[in-house]
Amino acid sequence: MPSTKKVVAMILAGGKGTRLESLTKKTAKPAVSFAAKYRIIDFPISNCANSGINTVGILMQYESTQLDAYIGNGKKWGLNGVHCLMSTLAPKQTEQGANWYRGTADAITQNIDFLDNANPDYVLILSGDHIYKTSYSEMINLHETSGADVTISVIEVDPKEASRFGIMVCDDKDQIVQFQEKPKNPVSNLASMGVYIFSWKVLRKYLKEDEVNPDSEHDFGKNIIPQMLADKRKLLAYRFKGYWRDVGTLASLHEANMDIALDKGELNLYDDASTQIYTEDVYSVPQYVGKRGSIKRSIANQGAIILGDVDSSVISTGVVIENDTKVTRCVVMEGVVIKRGAKIHNAIIAPNSVIEENSEINLGKDEVVLVNTVNK
Repeated sequence: MPSTKKVVAMILAGGKGTRLESLTKKTAKPAVSFAAKYRIIDFPISNCANSGINTVGILMQYESTQLDAYIGNGKKWGLNGVHCLMSTLAPKQTEQGANWYRGTADAITQNIDFLDNANPDYVLILSGDHIYKTSYSEMINLHETSGADVTISVIEVDPKEASRFGIMVCDDKDQIVQFQEKPKNPVSNLASMGVYIFSWKVLRKYLKEDEVNPDSEHDFGKNIIPQMLADKRKLLAYRFKGYWRDVGTLASLHEANMDIALDKGELNLYDDASTQIYTEDVYSVPQYVGKRGSIKRSIANQGAIILGDVDSSVISTGVVIENDTKVTRCVVMEGVVIKRGAKIHNAIIAPNSVIEENSEINLGKDEVVLVNTVNK
């Protein structure tokens, strides 16, 4: 494993997440609940902690207050020690004025002072809204030993979905020779995971040049990566093996939760302490399943009271499911109450919603629906 002092991680956690609809109306996408116990951002931060990376910046923007409070001093992930630094970094006012982060690259540019103070050899840039378990050590070693200017973690995706991603073509040594950002006509299905390792001195140069370019969108995929490729810099692909999901839509968030509830074996939250996902330990009463209640092919967090029938679902903290209910293929977020006789299928139920007695929601439907009675 490389020296932890060589690597600083920067997690981009400022997106609005509009495709998650009302789930992100007052909540940053990385703070959205996942798998009953976790929040989405627990995954990249835990991956950093498990990789021995002890300096981490969280770049926030949209609805940052709740996310900032959740991250705190990094104690949840063991990043609050004497030799550790966890910092939340929001856009700030300078002599030139106040600016929102204009793009992914600009978010890093606005925090160059943070990186200069840390003085790393390498900067690991991550998205704050992806679900996966890993150690970055192997990827960092590949970057270091290959002499690459940037190494990009890649995964093969369904060709029908390829236009949603940065797509690349590699030679027989996995050196990147072509890159397309969210193309209408993808040249391959080898997709960027939004995980980059840059050599800091090289990246700093490109960020400063991009900062003053009036034609730039200040984005890694649209500007920095293509410019490095045009300059014939060494861009290397790291082929990720394992489970990875971008949970930016209701359908993908529901699917990823179902992957865990149905124990498909692709993402195991219980298997390996070296890649454990850490989160806030909620101090609530134990889970309770009543005499006439049942739960199968599901996961349920502490504080849930289940008196009805639950199948293939994810039940979060403080949920109450009353008698004579049927809940199937649902993601039930914290504080929800499902009243007597209700039947609900294939849904994401937003935090603190109340499903009224004898309601019937989405029965027999394949399309995922979002239920949010709090906003009514």
